[in-house]
Amino acid sequence: MDINKTKSGNTTTVALKGRLDTVTSAQLSDELAAIWEALAGNLIFDFAALDYISSAGLRVILMAQKKINSLGLEMEITGVSDTVKEVFDITGFSEILKITC
Repeated sequence: MDINKTKSGNTTTVALKGRLDTVTSAQLSDELAAIWEALAGNLIFDFAALDYISSAGLRVILMAQKKINSLGLEMEITGVSDTVKEVFDITGFSEILKITC
C-alpha cells in the first residue's frame, strides 16, 4: 500500500493506494501517530485508489475517528469505490463515519 500525505491549512489529507489489510494496517497506524504528534487538525482520507479494506483496516479507521472526535476535529473519507463502500455498509461503519463518494 502507498500512503501519500498532504497538508493544507489545518487539514491533512491521507491518500491510500492498494490494499488496507492486516499487513498494511500497521503502516497506516504509524502514519496516523505521526499526524497526531504534529497536532495536524482535521483529517481527510482519500480512498480513490484503495482497492480493498479488511477488518484490520477498518479498526485503524475507527481508531482514527475516535481520536479525531476526542480532539474536537473532523474526519471525512472521500473517493470510496463501490467495493469499499459495500464493506462500510455491511459493517455499519457508514452510519458512524462521514463518507463522500
